[in-house]
Amino acid sequence: MQTTTRNTSATSKKTKLGATEGTKKELLTLMKEQGVRFLRMQFTDIMGVIKNVEIPDVQFEKALNNEILFDGSSIDGFSRIEESDMLLYPDPATFRVFPWVERGGKIARIICDVYNPDYTPFEGCPRLALKKVVEEAKGLGFTMAVGPEAEFFLFQKNSEGEVLTSTHDKGGYFDLTPIDRGEDARRDIVNSLEAMGFEVEAAHHEVAPGQHEIDFKYADPITTADNVSTFRFIVRKVAKDHGLHATFMPKPVHGINGSGMHCHQSLFKDGKNAFYDAKAPYQLSKTALYYMGGLLAHAKGFTAITNPLVNSYKRLVPGYEAPTHIAWSLRNRSPLIRVPAKRGESTRCELRMPDPACNPYLAFAVMLKSGLDGIKKKLDPGAPVNQNVYKMSSRERARLKIDSLPGDLNEAIRTLLKDEVVQSALGPHIFDRFTESKKETWHEYSAVVHSWEIDNYLTVY
Repeated sequence: MQTTTRNTSATSKKTKLGATEGTKKELLTLMKEQGVRFLRMQFTDIMGVIKNVEIPDVQFEKALNNEILFDGSSIDGFSRIEESDMLLYPDPATFRVFPWVERGGKIARIICDVYNPDYTPFEGCPRLALKKVVEEAKGLGFTMAVGPEAEFFLFQKNSEGEVLTSTHDKGGYFDLTPIDRGEDARRDIVNSLEAMGFEVEAAHHEVAPGQHEIDFKYADPITTADNVSTFRFIVRKVAKDHGLHATFMPKPVHGINGSGMHCHQSLFKDGKNAFYDAKAPYQLSKTALYYMGGLLAHAKGFTAITNPLVNSYKRLVPGYEAPTHIAWSLRNRSPLIRVPAKRGESTRCELRMPDPACNPYLAFAVMLKSGLDGIKKKLDPGAPVNQNVYKMSSRERARLKIDSLPGDLNEAIRTLLKDEVVQSALGPHIFDRFTESKKETWHEYSAVVHSWEIDNYLTVY
């Protein structure tokens, strides 16, 4: 990926969209005081993969003046070769110095939005897509708070450095040492996250051997999406330092629980939790019910975004705590949405389908857009389902009008193609590139002869 810098006179658009002169001076002074030698200008592609352009200190001022160009045609889903130049617009609030020193000196990072060379927003930037939906919510008087619970596995490597699917421990949910051999790695991950400005609320072993979860404080969707991207990078980096491999693959091992990213979400209006109504049934406001109604109505449409891999649907099967049916509940964890017991300012709903392989910017955008659609259209989520949905017969589910999530990526793409609300959250560019890529992925996966087929068919037929 080629990068270039250029001197440009400040235009009105550039001045309006860039950082203030005071902020630029503060950041330049801070980087000098802390001995920062390199700055990673970080952004995310449509598939949720972190990309970065690393520049030396002599280019810092140009970076803060939005003068760093990169070749967008080298990034999956960004642009064609004939219109490849892209500008990086750094967000000063995301500046952080990494809590380690690598060869060559200290390194800092700053998260960027992607713009066209004429200083107009690039339609393929996931962060800008999320910002549009956030602005829509503000127009209705709402701000969103979202808190993810991202799970991951720590796997061993062999003597050649190849990743194995054997786990490093035999621990279970909340187990303590000496069973949980990943505690040292997890503690170092927490230390690194806190050094990067995270407020970590909990860190513990999860249900499956080798599986872990670290929870950090909720925030607005843009900040939280930035945090999810940073979180995944920090986890992988620290795991590597411990000789382990961290993966956010949803279902890396057959027969045990997969990794999810449950998303707790609520809306605030005039500084108060808009989901709480002390006098309403379940103490849930109409706003909360309509919001959940929107999530349920569009769940099939946005599953491809929140669960974007072929492997994602190996996790969404009965028996492993991952939801497969579209319903909500007050306590039961088998439906798609659960409402935790806390009320007041902590009133929220928990969407349990997303997995940590998703692009967090796009995932939060489609969630919020769907919830807002529910509020606008006053979509009734129905009565809470407090029975175990997994144990219901198909007739019982039909009587309660409980639909099912897509069974595979191909079905998820087909339902996305029918959901105009979810499509509008993505925008035409991201929607077209995303669906095109996933169709190609499904075709490639379908054409491969898998080991299961060899084991079951080779000597029988």
